[in-house]
Amino acid sequence: MENIKIFVEQLISLTGLTGNAVPVLRHVLLVLIAILLASLAGLLCRKIIVPIVRRLTSHTDARWDDVLLGDKVLISACQIVPAIVIWQLLPLVFYQYPVVRELLTRLTAIYITVMTVKLVLVFISAVKQLEGEERSARQQYLYSFMGVVRIVILFVAAIVVIAIVLDRDPMKLFAGLGATSAVLMLVFQDTIKGLVAGIRLTSNDMLHKGDWITVPKAGANGIVEDMSLTTVKIRNFDNTMVTVTPQSLVDDSFQNWNGMQQGDGRRVNRMVYYDFRSIRIVDEQLRKQLIAKKYFKADEIKTGMVNMTLYRQYLAGWLSRHPLVNPDMTLMVRQMEPTPEGLPVEFYFFLKEKEWVAYENQMAEMMEHIYAVTPDFGLQIYQKFPHQ
Repeated sequence: MENIKIFVEQLISLTGLTGNAVPVLRHVLLVLIAILLASLAGLLCRKIIVPIVRRLTSHTDARWDDVLLGDKVLISACQIVPAIVIWQLLPLVFYQYPVVRELLTRLTAIYITVMTVKLVLVFISAVKQLEGEERSARQQYLYSFMGVVRIVILFVAAIVVIAIVLDRDPMKLFAGLGATSAVLMLVFQDTIKGLVAGIRLTSNDMLHKGDWITVPKAGANGIVEDMSLTTVKIRNFDNTMVTVTPQSLVDDSFQNWNGMQQGDGRRVNRMVYYDFRSIRIVDEQLRKQLIAKKYFKADEIKTGMVNMTLYRQYLAGWLSRHPLVNPDMTLMVRQMEPTPEGLPVEFYFFLKEKEWVAYENQMAEMMEHIYAVTPDFGLQIYQKFPHQ
């Protein structure tokens, strides 16, 4: 910096100026040089360093360096460089004007603090781009931690700015915050509760980004779009958005379909009611009909068997052999407790298909087959208002 001062003095001596005009010209030249050097530093950072870093990251297979050292992060860092140059040159430029120097030094320090906070926040936002469609427990911990870091950084920056304005030691201001801790706890209680609830949700593997959940009290039935310290955003299947708090998910009940989606099958549980008056002993005509339609072989139908028994046996075997059904999971065709509306028979099995639309179509086709073969066994499905 002394070399700059000597250079300016030499320029003034070349002009031949003397008297009161010399200090004015000296400060004007120093200000111009400081602005020029700051501009050159910013230009060097944006036009040379940023392209070099971009070229280096583009030649690697890793994705994290492209995100964490992306243009937004690098440009935010370059915005701090000119201010640092100015802050270093201020003692040289305004050495004869201590009041102006002190004022500009504080303003520059505030600017550096604010832009540094912006850089950190942009970096945290860049980290979020490393997520996939689903967020693992470790990623959720990191996400929650970044939310806390964001709040802490903003709080610390506010204290530092106040300390710069008041020309006080920031550590003394932090020490004086002990008396206001109760107020801070009240202000950030939702954040603290959200952090604790988020840790409980992820540590117990209860919820991740991308899960399909149902929250009856909130009217939510859809995919988890985002999880933060204070909110969980759910996109319903009708594309409406529902926002709930992590605390409410912990305190109340919700249904997570992730286990079904990752399992070996999706459950079908349907109840069909049959008219008691159609349940009877298999006679010779019905026996021949069942054999003719190849539901059973002749030696499989014993004397005195009931049509409902044969019906259940046939459908249990048909379901176990069906290519869409997972035979390794629970499969039942069972009779339930009789009701005034008829005899309920429950069809309980698991389809291999778990995607919603395909699952619904396959389930409908299989139940339609069950309905269609019912008359062949001499049975009737109960209807409260039968067609006249």
